[in-house]
Amino acid sequence: MVTDVVARHGSPLAHGTDTKAVIRTLPGGAGANAACWAVRSGCADVRLLARAGAEAAAWHREALERAGVRAFLAVDQEVATATVIALVDADAERTFLTDGGAVLRLAAEDFTPSMLDGVGRLHLSGYLLFAPVSRSAALLALRTAVERGVAVSVDPASAGFLGALGPRRFLEYAEGAELLLPNADEARLLTGLPEPEGAAAELSRRFPRVVVTLGAGGAVVAAGGEIVGRVAAPRVREPVDSTGAGDAFTGGFLAALLAGADDLAAAAEGCRAGAAAVAVAGGRPPPAAR
Repeated sequence: MVTDVVARHGSPLAHGTDTKAVIRTLPGGAGANAACWAVRSGCADVRLLARAGAEAAAWHREALERAGVRAFLAVDQEVATATVIALVDADAERTFLTDGGAVLRLAAEDFTPSMLDGVGRLHLSGYLLFAPVSRSAALLALRTAVERGVAVSVDPASAGFLGALGPRRFLEYAEGAELLLPNADEARLLTGLPEPEGAAAELSRRFPRVVVTLGAGGAVVAAGGEIVGRVAAPRVREPVDSTGAGDAFTGGFLAALLAGADDLAAAAEGCRAGAAAVAVAGGRPPPAAR
């Protein structure tokens, strides 16, 4: 659960002085964004376990409920909600400044096994694996889901944080997931291989299914050490902001899987959601699209 401050600047940043920008404060967060896009993509029952600071918890809860997400929101009385400043350039590419805040304090005590009752899939944001307290919560949820026979997917979430943690440790923490959803940079880091196709195939030797997102290039699907196929992304005529595009892909992809689509058809749905996300500011579906 993250408060996004999205600053769209049409010209390069001018160091030491002002740069004109359009700035909006919006609800965000990888897990929350994916949940909202899953609802938008047709999933009727989407639940989110997250942690927010007391100063913004009510605002975030209301935004999730409006989007159709059932929120299990732990409220932190000591630490503020995580905040991300997203600097979005003229090409809609974003650079993040991240304050993990309450996200990194999501605790094992915030999770209860009953949250998985009736659940078809558990999706974990990899951000939770980058700090000890939130990692314990994520690993408990993962183990509980595996014991119950619930399929688990993991999104590595951040090439920057992944590099600091180390690929080997991340792969150990993600053990038990049946689906990995890295972007191209994360897949390269996790394998040391330069090409997304080779990285996807290599990762699928460790995880039953792997989907590597390529931004405007679509997605590569791999299973059992081989490439299953590649899906093209719809062309976005006027990209606005790439913030949350990967989360949108995840929400669309998982919703399609739950509806019975095969991996390639689900990846196509994910690409459509990702393209829709790039056309709006912030990481959530626009109200009219819900």
